[in-house]
Amino acid sequence: MKRPITTMQRYDVKTIWLHWLTAVLVIGLWCLGQTIDWFPRGTARVYARSTHISVGALLGTVHLYRIWWRATAGEHLSAAGSAGLKIIAKSMHVALYVCMLATVALGMANALVRGDNLFYLFKLPAVVGNNKALRATVEDYHACAANLLLILAGLHAAAGLVHQYILKVDVLGRMLPALGRR
Repeated sequence: MKRPITTMQRYDVKTIWLHWLTAVLVIGLWCLGQTIDWFPRGTARVYARSTHISVGALLGTVHLYRIWWRATAGEHLSAAGSAGLKIIAKSMHVALYVCMLATVALGMANALVRGDNLFYLFKLPAVVGNNKALRATVEDYHACAANLLLILAGLHAAAGLVHQYILKVDVLGRMLPALGRR
């Protein structure tokens, strides 16, 4: 039988909002990143790439704020399950945080290596000139990190569903208060 979550076992509202805002930004950025080259060269592609870079900078800012919030004021709940599952959960959260930071940093490096034009308002300096090999390498690393981040996020979501519906541990109520019981 499910153990109901009490008010003390829920994350605070800000932590919940930061979690879901991060999830939406990651998914949106990944989708846009996968489709940027579908846009015709010129204005449409410049705006798509500019949007991707701007939203990526927003993700970086939200993520740094989220780390600060968690370290200073956010609600801390222990992981659900056995000692082994708790270690896996902690490792997954660390991997998500590190991978997100790496993805954003590689995205910033990618924009600087490319010398991207941002909404025709200004052009970022191409810090290494016209080094196409480095440009391709940094772009590939950014794409790999983004793919890994999406895989980790998918595993994180799947683990929440397994806990909720197979192990019958009401963990979704921590991040989805409407599912928790009062």
